[in-house]
Amino acid sequence: MTAERSSLPIRRILLAEDEDSMRGFLERALTNAGYEVAAFANGVEAYARLQEEPFSLLLTDIVMPEMDGIELARKASEFDPTMKIMFITGFAAVTLNTDAAPNDARVLSKPFHLKQLVGEIDGLLADC
Repeated sequence: MTAERSSLPIRRILLAEDEDSMRGFLERALTNAGYEVAAFANGVEAYARLQEEPFSLLLTDIVMPEMDGIELARKASEFDPTMKIMFITGFAAVTLNTDAAPNDARVLSKPFHLKQLVGEIDGLLADC
């Protein structure tokens, strides 16, 4: 699996966002920015896809039904320790409680500007 992952392009994003309008906006915007995006409404569906194919980055909301973003990130990093992780959240207090998240995960609070998001993602994937 490691050799397979290293030969893939570094521009694949697994997106988990339960809010339909935000998920659609992020998927379109990131696709327009040159990323390949697979978007899901919850962590359970996103994790199932991760087990089928590799991704460079997990971009996930923190507060979601079924499986929250922190649990998704924990499971994803166990499955693929090389995958980068970025949280997006509209709950400022939640950003303070990410102790269970992987150490190098980033948190971006809503609202954010698209340029800021793309810049953060470009930075995270630059060293891949």
